[in-house]
Amino acid sequence: MKLIKLDAIDSTNDFLKALSSQDELENFTVVTAENQTKGKGQMGAKWQSESGKNLIMSALVKDFIFDNEQVFNLSLIVSLSVIEVLKSLNIPELSIKWPNDIMSYNKKVGGILIENTIKSDGRIVSVVGLGLNVNQTNFDELPNASSLAVILGEALNKDLLPEMIVEKIKEKINSWENNSLQFWDNYYNTLFRKGVPMPFKNLHPNSSRRNFMGIIQGVSSIGKLQVLLEDDSVSEFDIKEIQMLY
Repeated sequence: MKLIKLDAIDSTNDFLKALSSQDELENFTVVTAENQTKGKGQMGAKWQSESGKNLIMSALVKDFIFDNEQVFNLSLIVSLSVIEVLKSLNIPELSIKWPNDIMSYNKKVGGILIENTIKSDGRIVSVVGLGLNVNQTNFDELPNASSLAVILGEALNKDLLPEMIVEKIKEKINSWENNSLQFWDNYYNTLFRKGVPMPFKNLHPNSSRRNFMGIIQGVSSIGKLQVLLEDDSVSEFDIKEIQMLY
């Protein structure tokens, strides 16, 4: 695994995307940073992280996704890989808050942002960004967040995590063809608040119903959240259409 360590950068995802466009980087090249000034989350949200305390990394993944219908498969693999690594560190009550926030109990400890680029020859190259709260202990401005150190009651060596996570991702990519159904089952069984009534906010600008109750049933093959509504119908939503209220 090729590892590029940076002290400070605006965005590890942007840095790795720029690097991969200029150079034939080896697959699974990883960039880490102690501080990120313009960290990104889903839908343009800002990822806040205390300098030097947390894992900020991006990994290059090539030759796995071959069309847009398969894009969510990588998100699923990365989420499950992070969950497995955290389980090995004895982090309790882990779940995936759709589409790819990593939770312990009802607190967010990590977030994943995958950005895909279609090359001129049709290949899809992915940059997998991961922010993981490791040793930060102050979350006064982020009441729904926590860290591995807070949960375990001790600091961890965050420098060991990138290789552990990338090895899991590699392992799952290499065995995807034979194990994809099992991975989908694992993802479903790890979903945050699945099967229980909970409130949602409808983000669609033309919707007359802003808030509604629903029960998470699963996730479609292209990554849409399947929700059982009060009229017993099941609707599918993408990330720009719905927000969980918890």
